[in-house]
Amino acid sequence: MDKRTLLPGLLILFAWLTACSGHQWNNPYVAEDTEKNILYTVFTERPKHLDPVQSYSSNEIQFTAQIYEPPLQYHYLKRPFVLIPATAEEIPVVKYRDVHGNQLPGDAQPDDIAYSVYEITIKAGIHFQPHPAFARDAQGHWLYHDLNRQEMASVRKLADFSQTGTRELVAEDYVYQIKRLAHPKLHSPIYGLMADYIAGLREYADVLKQADQNRPEEKTFLDLRDYQLEGVQVVDRYTYRITIKGKYPQFVYWLAMPFFAPIPWEADRFYSQQGLKQKNITLDWYPVGTGPYMLTENDPNSRMVLEKNPNFHDEYYPAEGMPGDEENDLLVDAGKKLPFIDKIIFTREKESIPRWNKFLQGYYDASGIGSDSFDQAVQLVGQGEATVTEAMAEQGIRLETAVAASTYYMGFNMLDPVVGGRNERERESARKLRQAISIAVDYEEFISIFANGRGMPAQSPIPPGIAGYREGEEGVNPVVYDWVNGEPKRKSIQAAKALLAEAGYPDGMDQRTGAPLILYFDVTARSAEDRSRLDWMRKQFQKLNIQLVVRSTDYNRFQDKIRKGNAQIFEWGWNADYPDAENFLFLLYGPQRKVGNSGENAANYLNAEYDRLFEQMKNMEDGPQRQQIIDRMIEILRLDAPWLWGYHPKDYGLYHAWYQNVKPNRISNNNLKYFKIDTALRTQKRAEWNEPVIWPVALILAVLAVSFVPAVNAFRRHESSTAVRATSSDTTG
Repeated sequence: MDKRTLLPGLLILFAWLTACSGHQWNNPYVAEDTEKNILYTVFTERPKHLDPVQSYSSNEIQFTAQIYEPPLQYHYLKRPFVLIPATAEEIPVVKYRDVHGNQLPGDAQPDDIAYSVYEITIKAGIHFQPHPAFARDAQGHWLYHDLNRQEMASVRKLADFSQTGTRELVAEDYVYQIKRLAHPKLHSPIYGLMADYIAGLREYADVLKQADQNRPEEKTFLDLRDYQLEGVQVVDRYTYRITIKGKYPQFVYWLAMPFFAPIPWEADRFYSQQGLKQKNITLDWYPVGTGPYMLTENDPNSRMVLEKNPNFHDEYYPAEGMPGDEENDLLVDAGKKLPFIDKIIFTREKESIPRWNKFLQGYYDASGIGSDSFDQAVQLVGQGEATVTEAMAEQGIRLETAVAASTYYMGFNMLDPVVGGRNERERESARKLRQAISIAVDYEEFISIFANGRGMPAQSPIPPGIAGYREGEEGVNPVVYDWVNGEPKRKSIQAAKALLAEAGYPDGMDQRTGAPLILYFDVTARSAEDRSRLDWMRKQFQKLNIQLVVRSTDYNRFQDKIRKGNAQIFEWGWNADYPDAENFLFLLYGPQRKVGNSGENAANYLNAEYDRLFEQMKNMEDGPQRQQIIDRMIEILRLDAPWLWGYHPKDYGLYHAWYQNVKPNRISNNNLKYFKIDTALRTQKRAEWNEPVIWPVALILAVLAVSFVPAVNAFRRHESSTAVRATSSDTTG
């Protein structure tokens, strides 16, 4: 190579590399999306259910709450939480009736109330998202409700259908979804609870089961419109009525949950086709809603994409909030049409370090704070008040905190012979075993090590901020704590060992067999942080000389084990569906047992007195009498110890300066429509924080160029001498 062409060639390569720096080399997204109105966030566990009749997990509701619209929702800014209309015209006013159907006054005694009636009128002019289930031809015939084999062969995903349609939302769509709670093939987790309340729902389940059994094999669609439900009726095109047995004040909260969102019969008909089910084209995979967003990409192992629903009805950012909201720029967009963001891209990130690094680079718009990055992100000032570190503040990153209406706990499967017991003698032994473990597992230490102090040890299922929670000495669990010098102090490990011996396991040995006690802990852990947490948990059990065997699996398999009662000890959590103690106490209500009833009582706990008190408490308004009943229920739970009560977390979230209108909470889940992204600022900051460092490449190219010069000179001398010898040879010849 001629050295006269080598150096220019290297310079051209350098110039090309420099020109490429306009799009950051480490940017995980396509260049054409750089300045688009997109929110970038993460998810860690793949959702299993996106059908609102079955979905009941926090990793699912982050999607379903943006797609489906129940009639009610929570005011985004007000605290305590306030219900407001979503698709409903107004909040329904409950009317009470006696056993003869006569209307009662609003202050009627619970024993006199046979039925509570909720009449809900929805707004006219709301339409479903575009979907092939609504597509018709010019003659009005459904295009895709009866696909033949050839048509089915060309379909791999929902987007393969070339035509879509829509129609107006009507009252029948809400009634249809409530009927689906009783569908024999769907196994709704709230069916058992709702069957106790919605008039005729349990009998309706029997009707549907019989109809399904008698259905011809070739008929795959069970049309629920053909079967009437006593307690849920269409009044007119936009009004429907729900009749509840007795008095259940908390029912109005359920009307803000996706379980009570509308499902059009056309979607049920479309997805009932066997060929689509075989291709996993189902309502569980491709939702159909009226909400601000629709799911356009579903790859739960990699990424999920929500895009703005072009048919979304008029809804506006709230015009009023709480004191301080205006100063915190939370009312800048008052009265503006929602949603503000065009697309939300969820990327699955299993490990905390990649999530954190991409957040710092500006490629995720918000981030939680893992224990390994806490000191880098947060500092404590004043009276323990948390704020971001100087380094975070220089990047414009802000910290938002909120006390979570949540609880994280370790549950015991009460159907297990060791930790639950099969007879009276075994149950007493198992209870003392559970009490001993409750003392040994030091959640104060857990919170300090793994949550950086972001939480408080739980004394019961009820978190702070929920009516029924007790402060001070009267709120402390006496099985686990003593009250010393005005504060709770965990009982000694000696006290735990004494209980363990009474349980029949002195020093962790089974006195009947002489074998060491081995317990099994089912988890969904995957990351390095999870492993250290599990090592810590093993050490807690080792204090009692109990061997804890960890069985790790993915979340879907974990759910299956819990549903079938195959776990012995497990960890789980609960975010409040609504701000009431009943929503936490029902997690241990006997008829809500997971095994057999598909409820939310994952511990399969059963106590007759507790169940009786729950049934009395659930129908009462808040007040001293209700509090007394709750206190007795908590006393029973502390003695039986079906859970290690774990802790109530405090949420810390980091947000870049371009991420606006953020007011965190875990009660209201349909919040993405309120958020706003300053894309220009994000593009600017990404460029600043990810500017490629070119000079090492230039230096390497220069060194290469210089090192090539001697080689090129030697090569030219060799070529010249070869040419001279060749000429001499020709002359002498």
